Amino acid sequence: MVFKKVFDISIILGKESITYPGDEPFFREVMKSIESGVEVSKLSMSSHSGTHVDAPAHFIKGGKRIDEIEIERFILPAKVVEIADPFEIKIEELEKCSVMKDQALLFKTRNSVEGISRNGVFTKDFVHLTEEAAEYCVEKKVPLIGIDYITIEKAGNEGNPVHKRLLENDVIILEGIDLKNVPSGDYVLVCLPLKIWKGEGAPVRAVLIQT
Repeated sequence: MVFKKVFDISIILGKESITYPGDEPFFREVMKSIESGVEVSKLSMSSHSGTHVDAPAHFIKGGKRIDEIEIERFILPAKVVEIADPFEIKIEELEKCSVMKDQALLFKTRNSVEGISRNGVFTKDFVHLTEEAAEYCVEKKVPLIGIDYITIEKAGNEGNPVHKRLLENDVIILEGIDLKNVPSGDYVLVCLPLKIWKGEGAPVRAVLIQT
């Protein structure tokens, strides 16, 4: 198959990645240097570091875990939707775009445009998904939602209602993507997570393919 273009929408761990407050920061330590004949490093991080997916078990008791989710759920058609609102992803903007069956929605916001999604510093001033917009996505049976920040939830949102509403309805959440150089439109999304036993989340290498 010939692709028109492939966009790498992943954050670079250790350079661009943002640590969510209270999580384990990403750290790479060289255990053996090349001078010894081989380079080997040790990695330490949260399972929600950098570009990653949330499985239902992240917030839902008895919810599916990373190793229980069918691999096809991470390879699917996707629509990149450019969000004009500088504060929130609201239902009004989602109603303007046509959502196809079994198509993921990836939100391109000022988080990507201004670079706050990849500057390595957590801020509470980021564009997030509203509860009403999350409910709209559930009603439309969107299989996966992606956002260009380390979390989809408004900072300090007590009880994490957006996460819970999506995950309890088996909507996978892809967080920490960078869409700065990606035009709005239709693509094929590939975001394969590390196959972690009983994992509630996992880092991914996410790409969008223009066919």
